Amino acid sequence: MPQHNDMFELTVSDMELIETGLRSTLASLSHAQLGETDEGRSDREDTVRRIQDLLGRLHDQKIFYRPRSGVYVGG
Repeated sequence: MPQHNDMFELTVSDMELIETGLRSTLASLSHAQLGETDEGRSDREDTVRRIQDLLGRLHDQKIFYRPRSGVYVGG
């Protein structure tokens, strides 16, 4: 049985593109849920939760840099 490739070579711009696409999909799914009946809502809610989970995991893997010396001004 073939194994999955667990070594990805993605650049920062690749990750930005992926995040932008996920956020756009999330926005359109959330907007579509507003006027929807209960029939299709559970599938969309599941997809929205999965996208939010993936965005959270991507955020958790980022490394944020701050200066070692001097005053750090965030924002």
